[in-house]
Amino acid sequence: MHLSHGRLRPVGGVAVFAIAGVACDSLVGVATAGINLWYASLVDRMISDFDSVSGAAIRTGELLVLGSEVARIFIFLVAASGFLAWLFRVRANAVSLSLNGHRYGRSWLIAGWVMPIGWFWIPKQIVDDIWRASTPPDSAKGLINAWWAAWLTAWVTAKATWGLVYISIDMEGIAFALRLEVVGIGLMLIAAMLAIGVIRKITAVQETLRSTPPADPAPSKPPPVSGAPEPAAAS
Repeated sequence: MHLSHGRLRPVGGVAVFAIAGVACDSLVGVATAGINLWYASLVDRMISDFDSVSGAAIRTGELLVLGSEVARIFIFLVAASGFLAWLFRVRANAVSLSLNGHRYGRSWLIAGWVMPIGWFWIPKQIVDDIWRASTPPDSAKGLINAWWAAWLTAWVTAKATWGLVYISIDMEGIAFALRLEVVGIGLMLIAAMLAIGVIRKITAVQETLRSTPPADPAPSKPPPVSGAPEPAAAS
């Protein structure tokens, strides 16, 4: 069931917020990758000759690594808030465009990201339903598929990195975990670029629909005026 485009709310503002959050998260990720690579090389020196690295350098490296991780968590939460604000807006518009075809209720826009196992597919299906409601039938969603594949790969890599950091008890393990996190950050950057593409594409579609008035219904034939003579039948 498709409804009037006049009920759509503007999306551009929240899209800018979401894109800015993703971009800031990416910049902090790049800085973190640089710090990790530097500290990993410092750990390599410690492995070869522990006395070649001063205690001040070790403490500085530890503080930089810790500070970059705290910054990443904070900026990630800001970026996630922006993305969710955009997601809530475009989903509300998608429901206005089509009441049918949405597999999950509004609460799943948050719950889907934290539900064990379910986070592998629920958020992707929510975005698929938004795309389906906002675009013509059979519109290609290759960008959405690529974004989700990159996001899952990056997130699984990040979880593996955190696990290694916690269980590493020697310097070789720490250096490996730091470099693995750099790989995960690279994957996150790919996912971030694709996420920005998804945001821009869905936003553009809904903004176009919002600015396009619905087609006027075909004019109906006026009823005959009471007392007016009927037209003569053709012989």
